[in-house]
Amino acid sequence: MSQHPYAFQDSFDGGSLDCGNGLLLLIRKHIDPLRPGQLLEILSAEASVADDLPSWCRLTGNALVSTLQGEECQSFLVCKGPFDPSRVSVASEERPPMPLTQEVTEVTIPDSLPEPAPAPKIEPLSVMGVGSWPRPPWLLRALHERLEGRLSNEEFDAAAQDSVRLAIQSQERAGVDVVTDGEQRRDNYASFVGGLLDNCQLIPLTDLLPYVDHPEEFKQELDSLDVPASEVRHPAVFGPLGRSRPLAVHEVEFARTLTDRPIKVALPGPYLLVRTMWMECISDRAYADREALAKDVVRVLREELHHLLAAGAALVQFDEPVLTEVAHGAQGDGGRSFMCGALGERGETQQELEFATDLLCQVMRGLPADRLALHVCRGNWSRDESVALSGDYAPLLNLLERVPAETLVLELCTPRAGDESLLRSLPETKRIGVGVVNQKHARIESVDEIGAKVLRAIHLFGADRVLLNPDCGFATFADNPITAADVAERKLAAMVEASRRLRKG
Repeated sequence: MSQHPYAFQDSFDGGSLDCGNGLLLLIRKHIDPLRPGQLLEILSAEASVADDLPSWCRLTGNALVSTLQGEECQSFLVCKGPFDPSRVSVASEERPPMPLTQEVTEVTIPDSLPEPAPAPKIEPLSVMGVGSWPRPPWLLRALHERLEGRLSNEEFDAAAQDSVRLAIQSQERAGVDVVTDGEQRRDNYASFVGGLLDNCQLIPLTDLLPYVDHPEEFKQELDSLDVPASEVRHPAVFGPLGRSRPLAVHEVEFARTLTDRPIKVALPGPYLLVRTMWMECISDRAYADREALAKDVVRVLREELHHLLAAGAALVQFDEPVLTEVAHGAQGDGGRSFMCGALGERGETQQELEFATDLLCQVMRGLPADRLALHVCRGNWSRDESVALSGDYAPLLNLLERVPAETLVLELCTPRAGDESLLRSLPETKRIGVGVVNQKHARIESVDEIGAKVLRAIHLFGADRVLLNPDCGFATFADNPITAADVAERKLAAMVEASRRLRKG
């Protein structure tokens, strides 16, 4: 085998891995730190790569520059993004291949977990956001540089802390009773976990297109959404999951230095993570089946939950928007679909709801229910209401009743959520976080309009059981905020004024 006509900045040997068995993860690991226009050499002994790699390059917007064929090995030269020969150097000598670097980390399971520490009580009619807050442009740039290996964790943390300060200041100016850190460090509400857990890697959603049955159709579906699919990262599991680093404890600890108000923190729920992480031809390198993966997802989330409660989080919320896809999605008999970043296969509706209920119960078992919450909505990636799901909570009532969390943070402002009176059948121990503003709309709901919604909720559930929140977060995906920060602050301020008037009677 001769050499490529251009010099490359990085090289690795993928051995006998094919594109469906880990090679794409290695490509992503090596191509991310490169700058646009730089070149990566990929060595492979797997014949199928010659057919699959050009498709991956085309679907992800990278350029296949050159291919060399040897007796036992083939070499591919890939450019990050479009290829411009005037911007690269001509090769001077052949470089030796690099070793396979996708190493599996040994997982350590702690012998004991900390007990919950005291936290401020969340009073009835309290106002809070769901979780996410729009990130400033300079933080988005830092986020991408960190994800692609061009910015150190320390440099990114300094930028993120400044952004958290701004997010909390905005919420406090609005007068909310419970604050979040705005999820400023996260690329989106769920996949960030994949960049922190052991033996899991974040890769762009477009990298997964070769795994679906009809990649061109799926690409058209992604292109029709407002989500920039090339920027949305997806967790890919290549070994047993472990939690050697905190997922969100550091977020709570820093937020506590900035405010005396109760702090809420959101985590992706166990069912959402299993649906997201179980990708055939990737996850089955580490797990025999989805149920085996689910056991470790429950374990790492439970470890994190213990530490969050010990750090003083007043409310830990698990996000499970994909439950409405199970209940109201088009594929009631199973199959693959896309919703809020979840790409995994699923089975029949009732089977999936029972599976989800069991996972949530396992994560929350034995911990203080008054400090646990579950959030459910119908999709929050676009301002276009027509692309999100519609359907009431009737199919989810059994799950909502059985899950140990006492607080249910629900999408209820939009007509797509159906009649909230269905929730009257829930036990009186459940507090209802009522969605009283629609974060998808730039219009600021009036105080009277919000007050009328809250009064209806009080009539249905009683004032002691009602909390106020938007239907969902203001910036579920970092690159695709649903609304601007000033609009978010004004919506929260209107909610606070409505709550204040109702508390006065």
